[in-house]
Amino acid sequence: ILTARLRRACPINSRQRGFITSPHCSENLKLLQVLIKHAKKDHKMLGVVFVNLANAFNSIHHQHILQVLQQKGVDGHIINIVKDLYSNSGTWLA
Repeated sequence: ILTARLRRACPINSRQRGFITSPHCSENLKLLQVLIKHAKKDHKMLGVVFVNLANAFNSIHHQHILQVLQQKGVDGHIINIVKDLYSNSGTWLA
């Protein structure tokens, strides 16, 4: 329920593959293979960037996330649920 309501307020790009249930990661790999193949065939330069998201959760303050949800018109009850999820939470490497 939470995911469905957040998606309506904050739609994600159709190419998004991280942090969602999707079998389409292979689609992005195939796209990368095609780009590399065409760049080699046409003798063109190709730049590829891989973004390391290891610290992504530490880079945005939780209060900012809550403010954006409010600006997007997310119901206050849902915002309170997200707020509760962030209360006394942390991340660590196993």
